Amino acid sequence: MMRLSDSDLRISVLAATHHKMEERENVPDYQSSPERADRQWSNAQDPEMDKYPANPETDSNTSNSEPAAVGQPTAEPTAEISEALSETPEKDTGFLPVIKNRNFLALWSGQIFSQLADKVYLVLTIALVASRFQAPDQSISRWVSAIMIAFTIPAVLFGAAAGVYVDRWPKKAVLVATNLLRGGFVLILPVLLWLSDGFEIGQLPLGFCLLLLVTFLVSTLTQFFAPAEQSVIPLIVERHHLLSANSLYTTTMMGSVIIGFAVGEPLLALADTLFTNLGGGIGIGKEIVVGGSYAFAGVLLLSMKTGEKSEAEHEPPHPLADLKDGLRYINDQPKVRNALIQLIILFSIFAALAVLAVRLAEMLPGMKASQFGFLLAAVGVGMAVGATTVGYLGHKFSHSQLSLIGSVGMALALLGLSAFTHHLWISVLFITLLGLFASLVGVPMQTTIQSETPEEMRGKVFGLQNNATNIALSLPLALAGVAETFLGLPAVFLALAGLAIAGGVLTWYIFRSTNSKVDRI
Repeated sequence: MMRLSDSDLRISVLAATHHKMEERENVPDYQSSPERADRQWSNAQDPEMDKYPANPETDSNTSNSEPAAVGQPTAEPTAEISEALSETPEKDTGFLPVIKNRNFLALWSGQIFSQLADKVYLVLTIALVASRFQAPDQSISRWVSAIMIAFTIPAVLFGAAAGVYVDRWPKKAVLVATNLLRGGFVLILPVLLWLSDGFEIGQLPLGFCLLLLVTFLVSTLTQFFAPAEQSVIPLIVERHHLLSANSLYTTTMMGSVIIGFAVGEPLLALADTLFTNLGGGIGIGKEIVVGGSYAFAGVLLLSMKTGEKSEAEHEPPHPLADLKDGLRYINDQPKVRNALIQLIILFSIFAALAVLAVRLAEMLPGMKASQFGFLLAAVGVGMAVGATTVGYLGHKFSHSQLSLIGSVGMALALLGLSAFTHHLWISVLFITLLGLFASLVGVPMQTTIQSETPEEMRGKVFGLQNNATNIALSLPLALAGVAETFLGLPAVFLALAGLAIAGGVLTWYIFRSTNSKVDRI
């Protein structure tokens, strides 16, 4: 039998180790430097990626971790080889590894209070209108419509531009400042309404005009907060935990919708009662609860560390040039563009559902049109369950597979709704399933945008995403009611089912045609 010398044995083990490390470089969730590996792969497949600079922080980390040159002496080569062979990538999935991340925990805690304040703020404005400006013989609709317009205009006007500036400013500072400022604006509302009492501008009370102004400013600050929050997640969460982080983010967002709209009115009434008793008849409890929630979110975010590096070496380009750069990037990256289209389709379906839910509640036995919020809450429950499921099991599927499954499930749920518009609990079941399958589309598509977009482009991309989504929402909001009047509710649900399945097939086709190795994270 041939006996191998010590040098031969060492060369063989080194070769095996090198081969094993090469295999790990092809694993998406390998921890050594996944961003760099994916970027190099993407550049090789798509020369357009060369236009966009790499993350300097990532490159500096990976450059320091280059293997030593061949032949360089090592202290304990055998021990190092054994450690390299035994090392395995982390396989933790679910929410626990993400919650253990202190920076994400700070962001998530701030998100809870901030988004609850967002939802309860709308309840606050309606309560202020009803108690101060609405006459007994007036409908509240025109007052509420004005509030909603003031809340929507900043999303259309400033959504994309806000993303450009988020890329230039420290994102932690943006998150903290926007929450503190929103809290401050809400807290000064009682003073503004007291000072303006009895004054008018034309036919409108001055206090209502100031309420519209505060609403406009709060919504404008929200346009900066949203892309900053989305951009921070990939900075503080490891790449292979992004799906779980986005699942938790979506679950929290849906929970805030359910809780905010469901308990907003009794919560504000209780706060007013408490502060009236404590403050000698001054009913400012509503404003303190909402403004205090914003402010507390800002304080929580102070403890977060994003690891950003300020780079002010050269004068930044004109904001319009940055905006064009973001549009060019989306156009050059089919996966990002398709994920954005898929999210727009998803939100358009739910915008139409928000309108159609009123008519569906009117048709269902045992319900009134005013109880349509119960149906929307069922959607929120389904999305929360779906997002939780994706957080724990989504790593077993690719993003395109999840999107296709979710789109087919949404289409089937909408088909079921079209057939059972007069059966209460069956309709509630299908609406809940619609929300569940929607999470299988929304969570992986949002994760795709985060993982495929370089750090220096995220603010622009997320700003454009918010802008495009808000603009796209206006079309189904305007057409859904008209279409239902002329075509009927079942026909509109069938049309939405076709839209859902078309988006899923498009996603599957584009992901397959690009042969992306980062389709699974």
